[in-house]
Amino acid sequence: MLSSILFYSLDKAIRSYRRMAQATLDRAGLDITIDQWLVLQVLLEHDDLTQHEIAERVFKDQASVARILGLLTRRGLLSAVPLPHDGRRTQLRVTAAGQRILDAVQPIVLQNRALALDGISPEERTQLQRLLERIASNCAPPV
Repeated sequence: MLSSILFYSLDKAIRSYRRMAQATLDRAGLDITIDQWLVLQVLLEHDDLTQHEIAERVFKDQASVARILGLLTRRGLLSAVPLPHDGRRTQLRVTAAGQRILDAVQPIVLQNRALALDGISPEERTQLQRLLERIASNCAPPV
């Protein structure tokens, strides 16, 4: 039975959370997807990443990330600043409009996380975090 498979339950939990989180953003009238928010947040924290590195951090393929970056740039949430030492390359920066979106989304993200983790003790959260990190490590390609 599928419901007895740990990874089925894990995927179900993740998908349920993403649906709930996106619905909350939509109800708040924020014109942004979870994936777009993730890319903006990653770039706010690390504005020197390549598309490949962004894709790895948001768990998307490079083509999806390229589409998201293009959309965010067209919407004025990101800007591409030419690098002074290499005119062929640019550095992506979150614009003031992008920062306003991130600021508007932040309390909703915190609220979503609190709802999703309701009834789970801090100790259980710590244990779950350790277990998920171990699973990720077990699945990582050998170095």
